[in-house]
Amino acid sequence: MSQECPAGCCPHPDSAPARPRGAGPGGCPPDIPARPAPERVAHLYACQGLSTYRVADLAGISRQRVTRMLHRAGVAVKPQGAGRRRSSRSGQYPAEFLAVLYRQLRLSCAEISAVTGVPARTVRDRLVASGVRMRTRGRPNREDRTVLDPARLAVMYLQAGLTAEEIGKALGVSRRLVLRTAHDEGFPVRVGGPPPAAGPAEIELINALYADPRVRRALRRHGLPRVPPGGPIWERFPVPLPLNAETARELYVSCGLGIQHIELLTGQPSESVRRLLAGSGTILRGAGGRSPFLRRWRARLATGRVAK
Repeated sequence: MSQECPAGCCPHPDSAPARPRGAGPGGCPPDIPARPAPERVAHLYACQGLSTYRVADLAGISRQRVTRMLHRAGVAVKPQGAGRRRSSRSGQYPAEFLAVLYRQLRLSCAEISAVTGVPARTVRDRLVASGVRMRTRGRPNREDRTVLDPARLAVMYLQAGLTAEEIGKALGVSRRLVLRTAHDEGFPVRVGGPPPAAGPAEIELINALYADPRVRRALRRHGLPRVPPGGPIWERFPVPLPLNAETARELYVSCGLGIQHIELLTGQPSESVRRLLAGSGTILRGAGGRSPFLRRWRARLATGRVAK
């Protein structure tokens, strides 16, 4: 007894071994992109032995839709792909190799899949099973933010006393990147403008935030822990602290913090904080100038009454 191809393009004896992929004239074609989607899906799955993940990728539809099409066409979908031909490339890449592509070359799971032929979901599962910490979602990933060499920045900013603007011009980066790297590394960041009349000329911003009485009360009230400075923000907060509109509004309005200050205290990206505040109806301060917190802190520096 012979069974026709679900796509109607090539006969298959039930007892005959599967045809090799990419057969020549008269054989089973590798793909039939011009045929309707249900026929093409059935052909790729039943004739070519591709997984539902691979068929979904080729057809540009979801795997669930692929499965539904196969059921309607009367094609038996084997549980977890048991018994079907598998790509010989899948087993050639151990988890250690995938980890090198993910960690060192910074490829995404989808990019690793395109290089190796291993489904992206399988790549992620293997990485997680081998203990690889997955990067945070978003574009770009927070871990992929451009950073400066801390040792070089220390020489230029702390020892030579250059301003963030001067360092940015010398290194070809923005002033904001210089300041962000200084904050991430826990350097004492100088307050812009003329130096205070009395007291130290440098402050550690994160320590200053935690030392502020209003900030301490707000953090305690909302159950947000104190995370000491040092290292990039994504290392301080592998998982950002939960932040709702009420907490963000209190920190921004009542405590007078800037959006970046809230990021340093919670790990939530600045843009996420900005959207949360705007969505709650909070009127945002205009760009430029110092936040109420910085003005309050500078006044304490000037009078020598800095909270420890």
